[in-house]
Amino acid sequence: MIKPFHFASLPVIYFKPGGIGDLPSIIKQYGGNIILVTGRHSFIDSEGAKLLLQKFSNEGYIHEHIIIPGEPSPDDIDQNVGRLSREKYDCVVGIGGGSVLDAGKAISAMIYKTGSVADYLEGVGTKDHPGTKLPFIAIPTTSGTGSEATKNAVISRIGKNGFKRSLRHESFVPNVAIVDPELTLNCPKHITAASGMDCLTQLMEAYMSSKSNPYTDALALEGMKAIKTSLVRSFNTGHDIEARSGMSFAALTSGICLANAGLGAVHGFASSIGARYNISHGVICGTLMAASNDITVRKLRKNTPDSPALKKYAALGEIFIKAENKGEDYLIDGFIEYLYKLSEELPLPGLKKAGVKEEDLEDIAGSTECKNNPVKLENEELLEILYKSMP
Repeated sequence: MIKPFHFASLPVIYFKPGGIGDLPSIIKQYGGNIILVTGRHSFIDSEGAKLLLQKFSNEGYIHEHIIIPGEPSPDDIDQNVGRLSREKYDCVVGIGGGSVLDAGKAISAMIYKTGSVADYLEGVGTKDHPGTKLPFIAIPTTSGTGSEATKNAVISRIGKNGFKRSLRHESFVPNVAIVDPELTLNCPKHITAASGMDCLTQLMEAYMSSKSNPYTDALALEGMKAIKTSLVRSFNTGHDIEARSGMSFAALTSGICLANAGLGAVHGFASSIGARYNISHGVICGTLMAASNDITVRKLRKNTPDSPALKKYAALGEIFIKAENKGEDYLIDGFIEYLYKLSEELPLPGLKKAGVKEEDLEDIAGSTECKNNPVKLENEELLEILYKSMP
């Protein structure tokens, strides 16, 4: 019997190499007064950006340019919204990595609201956002967060009393997502690795989630097949358009899956660590992934050896390791070993090298949520994951 589920709305998706060339014609349905949100250098300094801005000029579009240099904070959103709210705009266009897309999503939601975006963040604010927004067009330049297909924008304040929380509403799903793999060709290796591991984590956690459903399972498996053939290739040969296309597809798919099935323990850690330290989200996910799944499998085998989650882990083994006529345990153990080797091959730093202090581990474990994980992990198990990921 199929368990009940719901499936969130999707943006209108355009997936093709060179797809950003269609942006001016897509914008026409909204109007010509644009808020353009980008990162500091990666896209805006490129030849493609110069051509796009020339097209804007030729079409008579007026654009206000906002630069988001890192993960957006409440101050980033509030200051830009305060500066822009005196004018009338037709749409917001975000071109960049996950932080840029989240910032664009938040700006589109807050442009005509009073007060701070923090007032509307889950677990931080006390107000409910009504879902009103400017139309938002999301164009990713990395293959990781899947923000082009989700209804939330992650906003962070870094520090001892910091937070990493979402501005969320069904209406915040981008109106349009243009997924152009050519925009990822110049993505640096370290960002390719970190964003790729974030993508894999999202697909895996959505697949293993207690809230998964047949649609998200099917999509997640296809996304992980793309990861298997494309992640290491795109890391080693950045201009391999076939590999980059595979990762762009996987990232988009990961956003659709997480929006409908939720995430697990690794992303719980990513919130608690990311609020305290200025460490890349993808680095945190990639570094913790092997140990988190290792300990999850161990507990499943001990407490519920007939759990359907173990069969799912075996299915992942069939995708990621070369094995014929092997049993379930062999496939599961091989998959966990694959995760450990992958984090070394890319390579990702351990938590200590990334900047996490051992004296903070207890607090991190205590503030880590473990929603949707296939088995509940206790505090001592969360601590064990952290210690295993420190070297």
